[in-house]
Amino acid sequence: MSLESISGWLATTPASLTFQTITWVIPTVQTLHILAIAVVISAILMMDLRVLGLAMSGQPTAAVAHRFLPWVWCTVVVLLISGAILIVAEPGRSLPNSTFQLKMVLLIAVLLVTAVFQQGLRRDPLFWERNAALRLGGRLLAVVSLFLWVGIVFAGRWIAYSMEG
Repeated sequence: MSLESISGWLATTPASLTFQTITWVIPTVQTLHILAIAVVISAILMMDLRVLGLAMSGQPTAAVAHRFLPWVWCTVVVLLISGAILIVAEPGRSLPNSTFQLKMVLLIAVLLVTAVFQQGLRRDPLFWERNAALRLGGRLLAVVSLFLWVGIVFAGRWIAYSMEG
């Protein structure tokens, strides 16, 4: 089954037809999705800036992560739910679109990067501060995280301009 055929089938489901006919659903869910992006980007930015030593350097990385990681994971759930609704509402706009597919690959990558970062802290709250090599590894993860999130935002916006599906 191709993504085009899945998209065509999904567009005819009762849920999709309902979302398409209730005029306020898509703009409301898009707004919620954008607000959730702002929250997750803000939380990630605070953590990554701490790891890079550019903000909150007086606080341990673990304390900053403890404050902001719950916001990241809870907001990712909101993003996944609102994103799924948007896909169901307009499957032809997203599923066959290579920019959307890139966004999903970047999302998987950044969630893995975030999980690796968090796993280090679970093992040892001082894990990313233990020695120069781990500090460098943490900084690399922070830079990769920032680039991935910027890529996700860019790809998300670009979906509307790359209507190839």
